[in-house]
Amino acid sequence: MATVLDSVRAFFAPSQTYTIDMETPADVVARETLLDRAMGTERRKKSSEKIRRNRLPAEGLALVARDGDGHLIGTVRLWNIEAGISPEGNPIEALLLGPLAVSADQEGKGIGGALMRAAIAEAYNRGHGAILLVGDAPYYERFGFFAEKTAHLVMPGPFQRDRFLALELKAGWLEGAAGMIVASGRKLA
Repeated sequence: MATVLDSVRAFFAPSQTYTIDMETPADVVARETLLDRAMGTERRKKSSEKIRRNRLPAEGLALVARDGDGHLIGTVRLWNIEAGISPEGNPIEALLLGPLAVSADQEGKGIGGALMRAAIAEAYNRGHGAILLVGDAPYYERFGFFAEKTAHLVMPGPFQRDRFLALELKAGWLEGAAGMIVASGRKLA
């Protein structure tokens, strides 16, 4: 009976609309507030944050979700990195995704998934070869992220190996990749 009532409520509930858009400078305060609420201020001590510090997101790869009134309710950014070196000794250009966050009152509505799909599609359209991230494997595996391609890569500082995942946008991009993840993107002025 509870399932039937939930279905009826969902049918008559007003639909929540949101849009995915490029982040603007006007989004900075709302984005940082959302990230602090979703992840806590300790997020700044993570290895991924060390890579992002004093850098700008990759060109065209800072996305936000907005509700029907234009308020920021979700965010994801991708950052230029070198994912170790190839067997020939050449740096491997890639992207580091994160953080991904959705406002607590908007969770469960598919916004995080929509941000992920938009970020992956935009990275692919811009010709990037791979995306790496540190996150919950059961969530990110549905987008094609797995730990196998990061087996010989390390983050600067502590990280959990089973949460260090990658998605190749170009087949074989991370083949033989080994070494330390380092920032390679544009620096803050």
